[in-house]
Amino acid sequence: MQSEQVGGEPSDMAQDESPEPLVLPRLETRKLILREFRDSDLELIREASGDPLIPLITSVPADYTEAEGLAFIKRQQGRLTSREGYAFVIANRADDRAIGAIGVWIRNIDLGRAAVGYWLGSSARGQGTAAAALSAVSDWALENLEVVRLELFVEEWNIASWRTAEKAGFSREGLLRRWELIGGVWKDLYVYSKVREFPK
Repeated sequence: MQSEQVGGEPSDMAQDESPEPLVLPRLETRKLILREFRDSDLELIREASGDPLIPLITSVPADYTEAEGLAFIKRQQGRLTSREGYAFVIANRADDRAIGAIGVWIRNIDLGRAAVGYWLGSSARGQGTAAAALSAVSDWALENLEVVRLELFVEEWNIASWRTAEKAGFSREGLLRRWELIGGVWKDLYVYSKVREFPK
């Protein structure tokens, strides 16, 4: 791309100045693969759209159509180009079937912080899957990104999500009052953190 200078001479800068896209790693646990979103993951989006909570706290469409599902997948793929963060599908290692999603959002990376969010389709819950994915992603983020602190936010009633966070090494720090607008209502959320340890 060329930009104009006084006198009509082209700039010496010939290359595009837009920042490089982020690169999503492929992470693996004993039972899971954490990878990029693909169009073949539409069944997961269809399942999640019928959940009473997921469309309220994510951009999963509440009224599923194939076009809306594909648009959601495209948005997740675009997080790398926009440098918003890293959007992973949680997939079964045995058959690569998508069963959930987890993301690391880096809006505050210049302050040494990132946020984590995750959800599972109803068919994958209650098996320790979210905790295993959260452990893998949070360990990767603390080791590879310029962050010293990861945060996640959980509604007071969501005991399963508390347990997932704590099992993955996150600590509850307190209650943030009227922290997020969910379904048209300002909700109080618990804040959890996991921090990078430094040698003493």
